[in-house]
Amino acid sequence: MTVAELITDERADLLEALAKHRHFLRFTTRDLTDEQARQRTTASELCLGGLVKHVTEVERNWVDFILEGPSGMPDFTEMTEDDWARRADGFRLLPEETLAGVLDEYAEVARRTDEVVAALPDLGVSHPLPDAPWFEAGARWSARRVLVHIVAETAQHAGHADIIRESLDGAKSMG
Repeated sequence: MTVAELITDERADLLEALAKHRHFLRFTTRDLTDEQARQRTTASELCLGGLVKHVTEVERNWVDFILEGPSGMPDFTEMTEDDWARRADGFRLLPEETLAGVLDEYAEVARRTDEVVAALPDLGVSHPLPDAPWFEAGARWSARRVLVHIVAETAQHAGHADIIRESLDGAKSMG
């Protein structure tokens, strides 16, 4: 039985939507070699392995935010060039990484997210957003808003992954 099956409120709906989009993202990587997962197939810098890494990092950071507030995320206003370079590497499957390894890490992060969300007493608990040029100053996000953001981010990148995969070898997630 999954965590989502153990809860019956709106969290179950949100976790079910997230599970569906996670599935599609993972499904785009089926039967690929590490080399294929590193390959850029469009004008974008994105590759399939890098998308899985990015979505994993985003989900992990936002769940840390739910638990710890802005201290659970980086202070983007203090990032150095090296920090930005490491962040860019989060969109690539590096030579020492494997697709299986990043998929395993994604599964672990997903398990943790599901457990944290299932255990939250209230999705309305909120924190101020961390400092970042892309956040409105003084804004707060609830755990509910964070979870909706994770679902949207995962869905968006599952769509990117589908285009990258179709460009790679013609395989499609749907249709």
